[in-house]
Amino acid sequence: MDIEARIKRRQRRDGTPRLLVDYDSLSPVAHTDDPVNCGPVLERLLDYLDPVFDGHLPPNAYVYGPKGSGKSAVVTALFNHLVRASSVNNAAIHTTTRVQATFAPRFVYVDARETTSAFAFYHAVLDALVDESVPKQGIKTEALQSRLKATLDAPQTGAVVAVDHLGEPGTLDGEAFVDLCAGLPSKVSWLAIGRAPPDETVLTDYTADEVQFEPYQSQVLIDVLMTRAAAAGSRRTLDHRLARDIAEWANGDAHDALAALFGAADEAVRNQHRSITAADVAAGIAAVPQPCVSLGRVLALPENRQQVLHELLALRPDQQESVRAASQHIAKSVDLSATTVKRILYELAEDGVTRRVTAERVDRKGRPPSRLEPQFPTVVFERLFAAAR
Repeated sequence: MDIEARIKRRQRRDGTPRLLVDYDSLSPVAHTDDPVNCGPVLERLLDYLDPVFDGHLPPNAYVYGPKGSGKSAVVTALFNHLVRASSVNNAAIHTTTRVQATFAPRFVYVDARETTSAFAFYHAVLDALVDESVPKQGIKTEALQSRLKATLDAPQTGAVVAVDHLGEPGTLDGEAFVDLCAGLPSKVSWLAIGRAPPDETVLTDYTADEVQFEPYQSQVLIDVLMTRAAAAGSRRTLDHRLARDIAEWANGDAHDALAALFGAADEAVRNQHRSITAADVAAGIAAVPQPCVSLGRVLALPENRQQVLHELLALRPDQQESVRAASQHIAKSVDLSATTVKRILYELAEDGVTRRVTAERVDRKGRPPSRLEPQFPTVVFERLFAAAR
């Protein structure tokens, strides 16, 4: 955050001390440039990439670990740094203790949540490799593959492509991803990132290395929360004891911990508290369902599905006693028919974004209706959804 933004957050119009929060710093889908206390796993990733520093592409590899263990945060930060390092004077990466290599690799990060087709996948890789914008219409998938090959045919070049969130509902599974990689030029190595253990995915049949992420240790997660809270407000925003309470509840899941902290900060702001209180933390934790779907999955949904979820959250309890009733009310606020809304709601439930809860019927006649409960952090979603509009 720049100095001007920090000053504006601290300005007061009425002289009353209160908490002002930069929500972007608390968002569980926002990753910092330098993740907290990730040294050991970062070294493992650098060990995997070590051939690059000697002028060679590394083998394919698989990064795995549970939700909220820092996979995306660390890989995106590392690749961002490598992109900047390799783009300086368009030179090869090298160290002062090694002979400078002439090999100039490129580093590409692709989110499988946003690239669910062959066209989208090859487009994302090519777009990261070339300076000019790659059109999204009027071009065939085969043309993208041909241009990728031409781009990487230059001497002493190649690419390492990291593909995140593989195997999630709605994203590429292992076999589909391997098939797409077969269409990449030979001068490409890939780093697959997912949650499945190595013995439960086909990806490891095509890799020579694995990097495991463990859930955050409690003290490390406390440091993450305190660092984010300080960036969002000030060092007085969050008491260390409350950070410990959130970390112990989250059980090593940084996504859920940050979602709870976000909700706690939102509660504190609404109540005009000077800092986050224990009651705010309790409210923040209560707003994160367990088990919790990653917010990144929800925000990667098509616009119309996010709009349906937004309207679902706005319904009164009596308006959502059944999926049918909810669909009819939502259809009044969106440019979709009640039938289409109902289909979307059922599909969201099948994907685990919401959960169907069967209601009890007093008359015990017919099939009992079901209502939908969100399985994602609703407070964070509503804030980010509104900010994007």
